[in-house]
Amino acid sequence: MSKHLMMILVALLGLGLAVPAVAQDDDDADVRYKKKTEIDFEDVSVDGELKKPHGAYLLDKRQSSFNPLIRLKENFNQEMIESVNQIR
Repeated sequence: MSKHLMMILVALLGLGLAVPAVAQDDDDADVRYKKKTEIDFEDVSVDGELKKPHGAYLLDKRQSSFNPLIRLKENFNQEMIESVNQIR
């Protein structure tokens, strides 16, 4: 037998012996989950070291001035009276 024919026969034999996997339907299975899961971290230790900056950066900031985003109405009472008169 040739080498190629032998490889084809082995491949076909392997495919023929393979058993297809079938998913199991467990409709009767009653799955229940806990309402609350608690994780305990008491036995966990965290190692590390504290790092501090070698210097300090100080800057004297002056007060910034911002334009107001909300303009207050100066004649609000008069506008309310006029709107009531328009409804009447």
